[in-house]
Amino acid sequence: PSSPSLSPMGNAPCCGESISGPLLLGDTFIDFTAPCTRTATTPDGKISWHEYIKDSWAILFSHPAAFTPICTTELGVMGVMGSELKKRGVKVCGLSCDSVANDEEWITDIEHATKGCKVDFPIIGDESREIALQLGMLNNAHKNAAGIPLPARGVYIIGPDKKLKLQLLYPATTGRNFDEILRVLDSLQLTHYYEVATPANWRDGEACYVLPSVPAASLSSKFPKGVKVISIPSKRPYLKATPVPTHEVDKAAGY
Repeated sequence: PSSPSLSPMGNAPCCGESISGPLLLGDTFIDFTAPCTRTATTPDGKISWHEYIKDSWAILFSHPAAFTPICTTELGVMGVMGSELKKRGVKVCGLSCDSVANDEEWITDIEHATKGCKVDFPIIGDESREIALQLGMLNNAHKNAAGIPLPARGVYIIGPDKKLKLQLLYPATTGRNFDEILRVLDSLQLTHYYEVATPANWRDGEACYVLPSVPAASLSSKFPKGVKVISIPSKRPYLKATPVPTHEVDKAAGY
């Protein structure tokens, strides 16, 4: 396929063309149909994004190029994390600007290089960079031999409502911390269903904080495990800690 015309910044078409603005958190994630590697869920080598994710949580993550060292380690780790992601009801998909044939050959290397890895998720072959352009993920600091910007290491977490919940962009030289991605996913899933927020360095199972918008009169009914108001110099009762809500108290809490 021919390379797209890019602006000097590598994130929009030139020649007077335009694309929609960048996605914001809470926006409906873009839908698209694209070629991809063959898996149990994409046996014909094609993916329609919204149909693929249906009403599940999903992670779309991009990488600069096939047959490169850091990308190989990243897809390997994602392959190892498969059981943890399935336990959380998350569908995964990679995105590259290489051909699907290259990606399918590369999978053998990935699984060989990372112990316990199984790349059973599809990898989109976005050779035209159409999807990368829509997501604004091209990195002008890293280009291929033809001078076309490569994708950054993007991470997009999409909720069951198909809304964008999180986006991260890493440069090509920095591999992603997939433990952090899993931690953030746990927080997003918790806060999607409960009126809480998670503090700095929070881990699944640790106490969280009640949202300031929850009326004081509703605390006992919404948080039957209890709420501790932390005393602070300002005397303002905004630090309200509570144990992590669980499904066992959903009915009592009104969720």
